[in-house]
Amino acid sequence: MEEPAVLDVVPTEAEAELVVSLLRSAGVECAHRISSEAAGAFGQTGGMGPYEILVHGDDVETARDVLSAPPE
Repeated sequence: MEEPAVLDVVPTEAEAELVVSLLRSAGVECAHRISSEAAGAFGQTGGMGPYEILVHGDDVETARDVLSAPPE
């Protein structure tokens, strides 16, 4: 299985959920996870961002197009 590509990093979980929802509605398989930048001492976090938006490597360009498209 290929490693997912990090499409973007957003500051909050709510924003990550919004981006993932938009991508999924356009047919792009994706997910989000807390960024390793948020890791605290001994790898512990409080669930506070930033969050990475993950897509398949082949879908990066399509996902960027979806996110940059003007709203309908």
